[in-house]
Amino acid sequence: MRDARRRTLGLVEDLSDEELLGPRLEIVNPLLWEIGHVAWFQERWCLRHACGEPPIRADADALWDSIAIAHDARWELPLPSRAETLAYMAAVERRVLARLEQRPDDEELRYFALYATGHEDMHGEAFTCTRQTLACPAPTTIAGARPEARERAEGDVRVPGGTFLLGAARDGGFVLDNEKWEHPVEVAEFAIARAAVTQGELARFADEGGYARRELWSEAGWAWRERESADAPACWRRAADGSWSRRVFDRWGPIEPEHAAAQVAWFEAEAFCTWAGRRLATEAEWELAAAGAPDGSKRRYPWGDAPPTPENAHLDGRLGDTISVHALAAGDSARGCRQMIGNVWEWTASDFAPYPGFECDAYAEYSEPWFHARKVLRGGAWPTRARLIRNTWRNFHEPWRRDLWAGLRTCAP
Repeated sequence: MRDARRRTLGLVEDLSDEELLGPRLEIVNPLLWEIGHVAWFQERWCLRHACGEPPIRADADALWDSIAIAHDARWELPLPSRAETLAYMAAVERRVLARLEQRPDDEELRYFALYATGHEDMHGEAFTCTRQTLACPAPTTIAGARPEARERAEGDVRVPGGTFLLGAARDGGFVLDNEKWEHPVEVAEFAIARAAVTQGELARFADEGGYARRELWSEAGWAWRERESADAPACWRRAADGSWSRRVFDRWGPIEPEHAAAQVAWFEAEAFCTWAGRRLATEAEWELAAAGAPDGSKRRYPWGDAPPTPENAHLDGRLGDTISVHALAAGDSARGCRQMIGNVWEWTASDFAPYPGFECDAYAEYSEPWFHARKVLRGGAWPTRARLIRNTWRNFHEPWRRDLWAGLRTCAP
């Protein structure tokens, strides 16, 4: 919990008051509102729900309840100043930590502390998306050197079909409601790429008229492309000599052909697959390729059950952008797929839907309102916290979103 709060503060501390409010856009929140919201969520569930305590601020729900406050209204709220917001965040953290020390055997409080920490981790990743969208400088939390790509991950691997248990096991520790519970599904044999789609491959799609060829796009995808005037990958521009450059936060530079493509909408992923004669994996196929072992067992991570490290997964916001899809061979799945955890989220073909017997957790608004209206992404991205991600984790967003650190991995048709 302390680490999550340090990361939250580190991701906004260098921004001016004007940048903390930012412009009114559909795909971002005002960061001043959002940092208050993560503390409110922590207080709401840990102190008020689990411990029965009154609100620290009488106006907290009117300021930071994301379910009750419409997105566009968040710029119009009488938000506390930066100093007042930070003071509120610190007060909440102190009280929650004190209750955890006073009540070490309180399983309900422990559950909501884990939930609130995961919630804050997710918002921390969203802060990097906001900074990218608004062309802010790279976060000051970034540090480290890119790993070398010593062994190339090329071509496809074949994954045998059969009955597979999709979802989280009941004895696997804390999971979110949309992962519950594992259930048998039948998966036919398939072939999936060893690596995610690269910037170089996305450039070839664009160079060959991919954004202008109506036949490559679904009806909904083409309508989105026309509405958004999407004639190139997000944050890319073409020079007079035909070369591509890409903006990462506030800096432009040449694309990196072997690095994973990011800021790809699902509609773009669908059109790319049509152009390439490929398809997206279903989420059952994706999870089987990531978690399935030859002996029929299921792994928590592609490489096994040990937690992620910098040697096997690009996570925790260390390097500030995607890396080569050929790096980190130590993270290969049993079938030979690389970087199924980390680097970029990967769109799947699947609609976000409940698993059989679904029941909402206490925070009922997390999953259920979005069923059948969003697409599933899997695997996490470079800003995702290592403690958050696992093979069964289901991310979900609208198919038009281009602000996410999302790319794709393709399957043979």
